[in-house]
Amino acid sequence: MDFVDFVLYFGYLMITVAAILAVGFPLYIASKNPKSLINSGAGLISILVLFLVSWLLSGNEVYPSYAEFGVDESLSKFIGGIINLVYFLAGIAVIGIIASELRKTFKNG
Repeated sequence: MDFVDFVLYFGYLMITVAAILAVGFPLYIASKNPKSLINSGAGLISILVLFLVSWLLSGNEVYPSYAEFGVDESLSKFIGGIINLVYFLAGIAVIGIIASELRKTFKNG
């Protein structure tokens, strides 16, 4: 085993440890305060509802350029739903930023 292999395997190990800690640590903290899971659950459900709306609004067209990558109608609809979800979330973020700034302006002024 040369140095490059060692570094690659060490990197794989570090990624695995980071993934386990990224999932495990929040679960450990949530187990100490189960009421905090209510907000997380509400956020997850709202994202799922937004995705459902996005998926229902997306089309299922398959162009010849898509077909060469193995994209069928259901995958096209799924990808369209994801793209629409990103648009919705970006719009919500922009509206939230503008509302926050306006609220701050009128509160201090």
